[in-house]
Amino acid sequence: MRLGKCPICGGKLKVRKLKCRSCGTSLEGSFISSPILNLPSSYQEFIEMFVLSSGSLKEMAKRLGVSYPTVRARLDEIISALKKECEEREKYKKEILEKVDKKEISAKEAANIIKSL
Repeated sequence: MRLGKCPICGGKLKVRKLKCRSCGTSLEGSFISSPILNLPSSYQEFIEMFVLSSGSLKEMAKRLGVSYPTVRARLDEIISALKKECEEREKYKKEILEKVDKKEISAKEAANIIKSL
């Protein structure tokens, strides 16, 4: 299951628990995840196919049965969405640092929040 957003409210999800498929060991905490995980599953699947096609848009067009310009347009759409995700993360970091400047939170709290992004 690929979840990037909460199925109830649409908010961003945070990875808090990991479990080994082999031995069942669980790790709980605040884990850093890729902004790619916040993209819709269709975008994630496209990215996976892109990598497995060695980045060849021509190969992807063949696999998907669509034209090269269609694949290129889809890639551009995904790049824009990924840039937006990265910009939102940077904006949030700046907001956290502003809270430190305003003495709303401590530097240690800010460091923990930013580390968990």
